[in-house]
Amino acid sequence: MTISSSLNAGVMGLNANATKLATISDNIANSSTYGYKRADADFHSMVISGTGGSYSAGGVRVTTRRLIDEAGPLITTSNSTDLAVRGRGMLPVTTETAVKVDNGEFPMMLSTTGSYRTDEEGYLKSETGLVLLGWPADPDGTIPTYPRDTHDGLEPIKINVNQFGGEPTTEMSLGLNLPATSTELASIDPTEDYEVLNIEYFDNLGTSESLNFEFRPTAASGGLASNEWSMVITDSATIPSSTVIGEYVMTFNDTRTAGGTLASVTTVTGGTYDATNGTIEIPVAGGPIEVTIGQLNDADGITQLADNFAPVNISKDGSAVGNMIQVEVDANGYVHALYDIGITRQIYQIPLVDMPNPNGLVSLDNQTYQISNESGSYFLWDAGDGPTGDIVSYAREESATDVANELTDLIQTQRAYTSNAKVIQTVDEMLQETTNIKR
Repeated sequence: MTISSSLNAGVMGLNANATKLATISDNIANSSTYGYKRADADFHSMVISGTGGSYSAGGVRVTTRRLIDEAGPLITTSNSTDLAVRGRGMLPVTTETAVKVDNGEFPMMLSTTGSYRTDEEGYLKSETGLVLLGWPADPDGTIPTYPRDTHDGLEPIKINVNQFGGEPTTEMSLGLNLPATSTELASIDPTEDYEVLNIEYFDNLGTSESLNFEFRPTAASGGLASNEWSMVITDSATIPSSTVIGEYVMTFNDTRTAGGTLASVTTVTGGTYDATNGTIEIPVAGGPIEVTIGQLNDADGITQLADNFAPVNISKDGSAVGNMIQVEVDANGYVHALYDIGITRQIYQIPLVDMPNPNGLVSLDNQTYQISNESGSYFLWDAGDGPTGDIVSYAREESATDVANELTDLIQTQRAYTSNAKVIQTVDEMLQETTNIKR
């Protein structure tokens, strides 16, 4: 019984070390594979209780696992959609086959890194046929509220590289000075004493239009400066273009502490002046534009000082139509489309998937993984939020294999395999001796 148990333990030792050798071979073979997670083999002794002082060898068994929570080092690349996760969390991906079936169902797999480029249909796909998943943004660039405990809201990220884009003007800020001396005149010549300012803006179709601001001083009364101006606004997009869409009477302070600042703004036509923010809403043809003219008693915005008419700070948002030239992903997983006119649009958000036990995931081909009962339930986090790390673009994650350690384990495994083979050889010789006793 004891001799035969020794033989059995030796055979089990050979099998266990052969399994260990297989994991080492896999690790070394994938030492240059991006995103590869190291496999590991653990030995566990098997004990058979003996009686009367006898002892029987129980042998050894082996279990293997993939250390998915171990991250490899990151390296820099030149592709903006080469992505890697720095910290906890994994990227959601699906198969190219599921996308081509186009039935609305996309099985979610997980990966920690990938080189994604647009294919012939615009999908962000890796060289191994994995398509990146994300939440699509609304037309205004905001990400709707999606459920976080399911991947039902995720869609394959599709980039229309031939897409045109533009942004309508919605905000404008005026910083200018009106000459105080103009309100000292007893009479006003409408051909000489008006100040005119034309500001370009872009409508909802990206067409260039302009707002015409006429600043008309109020004549002095009783020899005293009126310190009052009328601001009359017309829109080139309105038919006829001479139609007044806004008129405001602005009175300026002449006090020692607040001289030259706005004292009051009275609306004649157009949107009401908001004293809290110092803004008015101009009802242009394509929708209102919020124009900042300055708060009361504040030197920012429109002032009236004894100097020339001077537009010193005119700013606005919006842009003409342009072509998409690049796609980038920021650290929080937001996918931005960049246009040649300098604007950026948010088109998708890539969440990071996290679960209690990453090592319990089911390993699949191409360094992808699938949720299992052992991994626990998953949750879709914003990158950089909660327990997750962030997403690094222009980067790939290298293999988690340390070749030096693997070669050291290889030597130890070879020695252990040889020793177990020697045990079998010794047991064989002992059994032969037992057989020879009968002779």
